[in-house]
Amino acid sequence: MTFIYIIVAIVVIVLIWLMFSYNRFVTFVNRAKEAWADIDVQLKRRYDLIPNLVNTVKGYATHESTAFEKVTQARAAAMGAGNLADKAVAENNLVGALKSVFAIAEAYPELKANQNFLALQTELSDTENKIQAARRFYNTNVRDLNTALEVFPGNVIAGAFHFSKMEFFNLEGSEAERQPVEVKF
Repeated sequence: MTFIYIIVAIVVIVLIWLMFSYNRFVTFVNRAKEAWADIDVQLKRRYDLIPNLVNTVKGYATHESTAFEKVTQARAAAMGAGNLADKAVAENNLVGALKSVFAIAEAYPELKANQNFLALQTELSDTENKIQAARRFYNTNVRDLNTALEVFPGNVIAGAFHFSKMEFFNLEGSEAERQPVEVKF
């Protein structure tokens, strides 16, 4: 009879351990999804600021139309990017295009003194900082999930329940391209 109790206790302990392991993976996945939602909110905020910035700069530098077209195209590409890798490339291109708009602004002292432009620069700088923080938070959550998926015995549980690794959100390119848009006053 004692042998049966021991077997039942072992089975119960294993089932409880499986339940907690499964719930741990669900938590990791949900945290990563929540962190991605934070990035998405900040990216949308940036997308909303860009047309206002372009229109403000256009008022002073109407002959710089190619730079404005590049920003508009890069914004559209970033908004339409499907997977994480495409999103990273599109965001990298958008940051580069925005740098060209700020370079144009440097050539127009009256634009740099414009209150609307200064307010947009401040908003965009704040948004870039929030995107960077959200990206770090997301990547931390993805790292935790991916680590749990790779270590034993978590990899067995993850395989049994079809949990899979998630991609990091990293900007590609040179170290200079990985920096947020520089805003000078």
